[in-house]
Amino acid sequence: MKILIIGSGGREHVLTWKMAQSPRVEKIYAAPGNGGMADLAECVALSVDDIPGCLAFAKEHAIDLTVVGPEVPLVLGMVDAFEAEGLRVFGPNAQCAQFEGSKAFTKEFLFRHSIPTAAYKEYTDVHEILKDLGIYGYPMVIKADGLAAGKGVLIVENEQDARDGIELIMEKHEFGEAGDKVVIEEFLTGQEASMLCFVDGKTIVPMESAQDYKRAYDGDKGLNTGGMGTYSPNVLFDDDDLNKRIQETILTPIIDGLIADQMNFKGILFIGLMIENGIPKVLEFNVRFGDPEAQSVLMRMDSDLVDIMEAVIDGSLAKCEIKWKKQEAVCVVIASGGYPGIYEKGKVITGIEDVRDCVVFHAGTKLVNGELQTNGGRVLCVTALGETREAARQTVYNNIGKIHFEGAQYRTDIAKF
Repeated sequence: MKILIIGSGGREHVLTWKMAQSPRVEKIYAAPGNGGMADLAECVALSVDDIPGCLAFAKEHAIDLTVVGPEVPLVLGMVDAFEAEGLRVFGPNAQCAQFEGSKAFTKEFLFRHSIPTAAYKEYTDVHEILKDLGIYGYPMVIKADGLAAGKGVLIVENEQDARDGIELIMEKHEFGEAGDKVVIEEFLTGQEASMLCFVDGKTIVPMESAQDYKRAYDGDKGLNTGGMGTYSPNVLFDDDDLNKRIQETILTPIIDGLIADQMNFKGILFIGLMIENGIPKVLEFNVRFGDPEAQSVLMRMDSDLVDIMEAVIDGSLAKCEIKWKKQEAVCVVIASGGYPGIYEKGKVITGIEDVRDCVVFHAGTKLVNGELQTNGGRVLCVTALGETREAARQTVYNNIGKIHFEGAQYRTDIAKF
């Protein structure tokens, strides 16, 4: 098989790494790929939002399966375009991708199908939203409705901060068109958990669980990021009663709701949960693998990912037996200095060749004249397996200091209990 992977981040690197293990795969292309993926795939200079270019490439090179990694091409309808040409492609169509493209769309679906989530209201008029400040008390959650590269959610502690946030989103257009509509929500407390699921239109199958660390600094301090590390499995899911409740109140209603709404969802559904006193509520949906959750979860997958993806496309997911390693995984992100704020690119990276017993997934790197350089906020994801979570954690932290670039920063408390 010839595979085309769309994307350039850590998620796409781990997908490339995992799919390259399949005996069915003879060649992988990555569009555009990154400095680490180049060892496993031929990188192609195509933008992820260049749907005509990617489609033409897939047809010209007789690609057997295209895997769309990031959310932007999914929301723009890349899957629809490929399917219209009779090409096999993994990911939800544009209708289903609205679960990530619109916060309001997701909330409406959740309420329509009685799936537990935070109370909310949506607005397009700044004067109307200012009248409702504090209706759910404080802290208050303010969300730009559209795609905002993971930065469109504000948690404000008081009315003045809420006014400033509304001004930022709706008047200063900090997130562009994503802020033309705004959702405000009740603030939920508890523990966050990430659940990645395969969905084939009629069956939903959760993968092994993971825990993500969003804040930039140790002790969950600093700004929210795209994720500074993960571990798998999540200790919260040791509770059989919780697992049963998630199945009954969230997973089953989701698949029933998709069928009732005639939404042929095929691909990955990422469910962000808040769990308090054993009661799960949905925080958000994404329509692709989480990053860096995918790094921890796919390290533990013992099945052929290509087989699973094809079963999703064919609607035969229920017949798949997905096997998982008993080992536990820990992933720690090395980020650029200043991330998630202003940071510089083009810093030379050294020491990866000295890492042992870990896989270093590249999230924001590029090769310049044979030299590996930083090319993003989250740069590398150092990931290891261990017989216990602590063993995996020690392996990562024993190696992470071997990697160097100017301004490198990482949390020291990922998976520490």
